Amino acid sequence: MKKLTRNLVKDAPRFPEKVLQFGEGNFLRAFVDWQIDVLNKEADFNGSVVVVQPLGQGMVEKLNEQDGLYTLFLQGMKDGKAVRKHSAITSISRGLNLFTQYDQYLELAANPELRFIFSNTTEAGIAFDENDRLEDRPQSSYPGKLAAFLYQRYQVFNGDREKGFIIVPCELIDRNGEKLKQIVLQYAELWNLGEEFVQWLEEANTFCCSLVDRIVPGFPRDNMDEITAELGYKDDLVVVGEQFHLWVIEGPQWIREEFPAHKAGLNTLFVDDMTPYRTRKVRILNGAHTAMTPVSYLYGLDTVAQAVDHEVVGEFIKGLVYEEIIPTLDLPLDELNSFADAVVERFRNPFIQHFLMSISLNSMSKFKTRDLPSLLEYINRKQELPRKLVFSLAALIAFYKGKRGDEDIKLADDQDILELFAEQWGKYDGTFDSVESIVKNVLGYEKNWETDLNEISGLTAAVTNDLFEILTKGMNQAVKAVLGQKTAN
Repeated sequence: MKKLTRNLVKDAPRFPEKVLQFGEGNFLRAFVDWQIDVLNKEADFNGSVVVVQPLGQGMVEKLNEQDGLYTLFLQGMKDGKAVRKHSAITSISRGLNLFTQYDQYLELAANPELRFIFSNTTEAGIAFDENDRLEDRPQSSYPGKLAAFLYQRYQVFNGDREKGFIIVPCELIDRNGEKLKQIVLQYAELWNLGEEFVQWLEEANTFCCSLVDRIVPGFPRDNMDEITAELGYKDDLVVVGEQFHLWVIEGPQWIREEFPAHKAGLNTLFVDDMTPYRTRKVRILNGAHTAMTPVSYLYGLDTVAQAVDHEVVGEFIKGLVYEEIIPTLDLPLDELNSFADAVVERFRNPFIQHFLMSISLNSMSKFKTRDLPSLLEYINRKQELPRKLVFSLAALIAFYKGKRGDEDIKLADDQDILELFAEQWGKYDGTFDSVESIVKNVLGYEKNWETDLNEISGLTAAVTNDLFEILTKGMNQAVKAVLGQKTAN
């Protein structure tokens, strides 16, 4: 069977190299490179991507063997229907391995049409390494590699202010663009590159913070035989992603004209402040994930899709999102409801098996960052406790008992958290007083919460009552009671 190359896709277009991309992994290919492919087809972007492999091991060699081509499957819920489509992505021109092609990497700096720099080098990638040197080939850190490239650009064009870049990191850290720029400036100082270069960095380049959102399971290893038969060609770089996508880029509005996502119908937003959008995602998407997990799992369910489609648990999850989380946020209500609708639809994705146990990793710290702010803001705005968020906190404590019926739960958290719960549940004797003691000690664990949650009026009593209900009546009846549903005697 033939391999996917430009010989197979004879009408695959070629475009000027406008984008330098650090990272060749599944996410960037299913998100950024896909968007550029759409822009070329729908908005006359007329640009291609040069992909840099920032680590010694990677997929650039395979990418070049396939002339930069690969197949993307987008599958998930769209407008209430399960949709599965695939296409050959033609936006990548070539790949470079920095460890064997460093000269070609620096030569790219002389391309006057190069305009954008995107990256996804993992959350740990945007970091300063004091041992990096300008003469290294390559530098160890991603910001070091970028600083060397920018200095080369500055030298080639003699500090021309028209030859800077729009730089948009996609790493999942808050204020990623600001942090990347700060570290690049650190290298400029460490390497004594001069004040004029620093001014060029500041004035000619635009570092944008961004927020990315698309679930990308990656290479479909388990069913590649069926996919190959379906495609009729061999592709070693097939990537699978969900239908939903969102890219929020904080930067000046003029960037929209150079990256015209709005003309192609892409869900890419250029905003003055991305903070509300990040808060929306963390509170609604991630917050719902964390809050639903102990309730759903102890109810006897195993996946996100099972939970959101369940008659009882699904009602609980939707009530949690629409009645308790959304009222604590400041974006327009129609925007929040629309985003929440999309989240629920994504949770239903029949093509992705998203196991609750995989979400349960480090649930205590996740509840603190994702759900506690909603709980506190709800109290602040309504002067009452949010019923379902409180119940989720009680369910979380029950989850850390480590049992679902007769089945052991493989708890995964920091050692101090596991020791805390092992000690507390070791004192449980079935009485209400012992439950209250567990709750008080967990809510008072300031190492996790950075405060004593027992000081929140009524919270200790409410969590204790809910936890006692879960332990004595079971999760099924306890959830129904929260929802006001009748339970069997």
